[in-house]
Amino acid sequence: MSFGQFISKQFIDVIQWNEGSDGMLAYRYPMQDMEIQNGGQLTVRESQLALFVNEGRIADVFGPGLHTLNTRNLPVLTDLMNWSKEFESPFKSDVYFFSTRLQMDQKWGTATPITIRDKEYGAVRLRAYGNYSYCIADPRAFFTRVSGTQGSYFVSDLEGQLRAMIAERIASIFAASQVSFLDMAANQPVLAQKVADEVKPAFAELGLELHKFVVESVSLPEEIEKVMDQKIGMNMAGDLSRYTQFEAAQAIILAAENPSGAASTGVGLGAGAAMGQAMMGAVTGAAKATETHASHPSFCIDCGTALPEHAKFCPACGKEL
Repeated sequence: MSFGQFISKQFIDVIQWNEGSDGMLAYRYPMQDMEIQNGGQLTVRESQLALFVNEGRIADVFGPGLHTLNTRNLPVLTDLMNWSKEFESPFKSDVYFFSTRLQMDQKWGTATPITIRDKEYGAVRLRAYGNYSYCIADPRAFFTRVSGTQGSYFVSDLEGQLRAMIAERIASIFAASQVSFLDMAANQPVLAQKVADEVKPAFAELGLELHKFVVESVSLPEEIEKVMDQKIGMNMAGDLSRYTQFEAAQAIILAAENPSGAASTGVGLGAGAAMGQAMMGAVTGAAKATETHASHPSFCIDCGTALPEHAKFCPACGKEL
């Protein structure tokens, strides 16, 4: 290189990155037609890491602080480069900044229902969703396997891959789980921890650290929820006679505790007896209705399917009636 060419070059004295927008994970410092001055200053903020790359090879990583760039604090870069060129600045590397801030409230969810074998309902399809947070922990791995030499890399560029990784682990954990759907709400923290343990190694391979993983909801498709509602209704109808008896007993107690008005001593006893007979008739009627329903049910108590008259087996699930 001639002296004139050397003079015409632009040398960089200070290298720093002011994160201008949320969601940016990596940023390449613009180096076209520019070289880093020997003794230049590199500023790395608390929420950042800086990576030097020379001819496609990672040279050095700088943590937060103010760094003076020279051969004494760039030993790896020193070994990679040729120092014999007169007038040339020794630092012609590309500089990449990485944000180490937590990327919070990232959403995940099952794009399609996951089919599992439930011990109470048989084969069911589940949906789940929640949120998670992560940050860049290893810029070397992230640069090598994710961002590469792109000028900038955003959370949105990585979102689809992370969601797919999480959904894959969710499906395998649900399939191996012995927890009934009705008990999953109480076990969501345990489920979240299992998923996090499965996902963390995959995140680490990309240079990421998973900080928090939350399962917000596990639900059934709408048509399955309707069947469940029918079954709950059938179970409630089975306790109708006991509920009627309880209501009758409560009414008699209240009448006995209120002797005023027309319910005098004699009249009150007669009214009480009449009330008792009427209520017993209601109880008997409810019991007969329950017996008739038990003999000839309208719905299958297992799956809630409507039954034809005098059916002995459920046409949907095959349960004997």
